Amino acid sequence: MRNIILIGMPGSGKTTFGKAIAERLGRPFIDADDYLEEKEGRTIASLFAISEDAFRDAEERTIRDLSEKENLVIATGGGVIKRGASIENLKKNGHIFFLDRDAKDIASDVEVEKRPLLKDGPQKVYDLYQERITLYRNAADTIIGNHGTEEEVLEKILAIIEGL
Repeated sequence: MRNIILIGMPGSGKTTFGKAIAERLGRPFIDADDYLEEKEGRTIASLFAISEDAFRDAEERTIRDLSEKENLVIATGGGVIKRGASIENLKKNGHIFFLDRDAKDIASDVEVEKRPLLKDGPQKVYDLYQERITLYRNAADTIIGNHGTEEEVLEKILAIIEGL
């Protein structure tokens, strides 16, 4: 079976919904960032300390590896859309859902100090959203507005998966 891929901004709900989808469908869940750290033997922060390119190279290797597997629910890192090769690999064996959550909602409840790219404060959320929104939309097979309750959004996603 094809993978279910979740993309979106940091704080958009990729991990939360990914775990819930995997549980409901009886599929394994993979957080791509956790997988990356295990596979690379380094933390994301240590890779970013070298450069964003060092991290993106590791992310691209991780995505290539994950895209060769089947029947997974994968929550990607927020910037996975910055590398076309990563999106191409994900599309080979997966359906990409973009969880579109308003930047103001993310900025109001995400602990930015725990996110490497958001450490500069809430304005960074708005800046990244503007920088990435077109890339997310172009990469997505399906766009899901993350508005409403968690259960409502989950049911929308599951209904679409059922129809695939």
